[in-house]
Amino acid sequence: MQLTPTIAVHLSLALSAVAIGPWVLWARMGATLRPQLHRALGYAWVTCMLGVALTGLFIRDFRLPNLWGYTPIHLLIPLSLYSLFRAFRFLAQGNITGHRKTMQQLYFWACIVTGSLTLLPGRFLGQLIWGRWLG
Repeated sequence: MQLTPTIAVHLSLALSAVAIGPWVLWARMGATLRPQLHRALGYAWVTCMLGVALTGLFIRDFRLPNLWGYTPIHLLIPLSLYSLFRAFRFLAQGNITGHRKTMQQLYFWACIVTGSLTLLPGRFLGQLIWGRWLG
């Protein structure tokens, strides 16, 4: 798979989301609350996640097991979009616990698990790291 502009944007947004996520979660944890930092970084993280999900719709791979070019990892796109909607709905309802749990789960599944899956040898990032840099 070649580095297309869509993949470059997707990869940049995904890496940004992975990097920003812990800061967003940290800004509201513990005894000291940092609401301005949490809100600013949270909006940046949500923007990155929306961009990742939307650009992911345009990345198709016909070499891996797929359905019309969509691989099993693409199933996380609607899950991510629904989780973002759900987290903001919880926030609008004043359910901070629901918001927090939804965002923590979204970070884990969308950034950590999916990020790990992109390191498989057949994926672009996996080929780049294992084949070109470390190979």
